[in-house]
Amino acid sequence: MVTSANTSSVTHAPARSAWRPQLAGAAAITVCTIVTIMEGYSLIVFGSVIPTLLHDTALALTPSMAGVLGSLIYAGMLVGAFSAGVVSDRVGRHPTLIVAITLFGLGFLLTGLAGSALVLGLARVVSGLGVGAAVTSALALARTHARPGRASLVVNITMAGIPVGGAIASLIGIGVLPAFGWRPMFLIGAALTLLILIVVAAVRFHDVQEAAPDVAAAPRRSPVRELFTGRGILLAGLLAAVAIPNMFTWFGLNVWLTAAMTSLNYPLTSALLFGFTLTAGAVVGSLIVSPLADRRTPVIAAVVTASCTVVGLAGIVAGIRFMPLLLLCVALLGVGGHTTMNLLNAAASNLFPPEIRGTAMGWTNSTSYLGAVGPLLGGVIISSSLGAQGVFLVFGCSAVLAVLVLVVFTAVTRRPSPSEVSHA
Repeated sequence: MVTSANTSSVTHAPARSAWRPQLAGAAAITVCTIVTIMEGYSLIVFGSVIPTLLHDTALALTPSMAGVLGSLIYAGMLVGAFSAGVVSDRVGRHPTLIVAITLFGLGFLLTGLAGSALVLGLARVVSGLGVGAAVTSALALARTHARPGRASLVVNITMAGIPVGGAIASLIGIGVLPAFGWRPMFLIGAALTLLILIVVAAVRFHDVQEAAPDVAAAPRRSPVRELFTGRGILLAGLLAAVAIPNMFTWFGLNVWLTAAMTSLNYPLTSALLFGFTLTAGAVVGSLIVSPLADRRTPVIAAVVTASCTVVGLAGIVAGIRFMPLLLLCVALLGVGGHTTMNLLNAAASNLFPPEIRGTAMGWTNSTSYLGAVGPLLGGVIISSSLGAQGVFLVFGCSAVLAVLVLVVFTAVTRRPSPSEVSHA
C-alpha cells in the first residue's frame, strides 16, 4: 500500500506542476485586463462629464475649450504608447506597467482637483501618457503569457477591457453626476487605480527578461533600430497604414454615430441603442473572430473585420429602416473598428521577435492615435451641408482604405520570414 501511495504521488506531481504556469498566465492576463478596464474608464469618463463640466463656474469652459481639452488625452497617448513599448523592451514590461498605472492614476487625481482650464489640460495630457503606456505594456505583458496559438485571443480579451471600462464609467455617472457633480468621477477613478497599482506591484509576472535571458544579457541595438531594419520597415509601415484610417473611422463613429442617427430622424432612444450596440459589437466580435485569427493569421482575420465596417456603413447609407437589420449594421461597425485594431496588435506581436514585441505594439498603438482627427473632421462635416450622410461617406472611404491596405498586407505576410515563423 505504501508503494502504491508513493507511485500515485509521483504520478500526479508533474500534473500539478503543469497547471501552475497556466494558472499564473491566466492570472497575469486577468490583471492586465483589469488595467485596461481602468484605461477605458479614463478615456470615456471625460465625455460623460462634459455637460456638468460646462456648468462649473470656477473653470468657465466653453464647448470648444472642452473639446480641445478632451482631445489632449490622445496626444499624450501617442507619446506614451510608443515610449512605453521601447522602455518595456529595455527594462521589462512589469516595471513599465507600474509606472504607467501611476501616471494615469495621477491624471485622475489632478483632473478631480483641477481649479483651472490649464491644470485640467495638463491633467489630461498626464492621463494620456499613462493610458497610452499602459495599453502597450499591458498588451505586451499579457501576450508574453499567451499559450502557443492563442495570441489573438489573449490580445482581444485584454483589449475588451477598454469598452467595458467605458460602460462602467457611464453606469457610475448615472448615480454620481446628478448628486455630486463631475469631480468625484475622477476621484473614484484615482482610488480604484490605487488599488490596482497595489495588486500589480505585488504580483510576480513572467517578464521579457525571464522569457529570453540570453537576449537580455547580450548587447543589442536599440529596439527602435531593430524595428525599422530590413523587412521590418515594410511591416511597420503597413501596420501604421492600416491603423490610422481604421481608427480614424472608429474614433469618429464613437463620437458622432448617435448625433448622426438622430439627425437622420431616428428617435433619440433608438440612437442611444445604436451607441450601446456599437460597443457590444466591439466586445462580442473580438471574441468571435479570435479563433479565426489564431487558426490562420491575424492579418487575414483583420481583412474580414475591416470589411465589416464597410458593409455596416453601406447599410446605413442605403437608408435601411428595418430596426433588427439596422442594429446588425451598427454591430458590424463595432466588430470592424475595435476588433481590427486588436488584430493589428496581435499581428505586430507575431511578426516581430519577442525582444522587441513591446516596441512593435507601441508603434502600432501610437500611430493609431493619429486617427483621433476623425472626430474633429466629423464635427466639421456634420455641421456643413453634407450632414450625417457626409459623415458616413467620409468614414466609409477611410474604412475602404483600411481594407485595401490589409489586402496588400496579407500578400506581403503570406510567406513569413524564418524569424517570423520561429517567434509566432
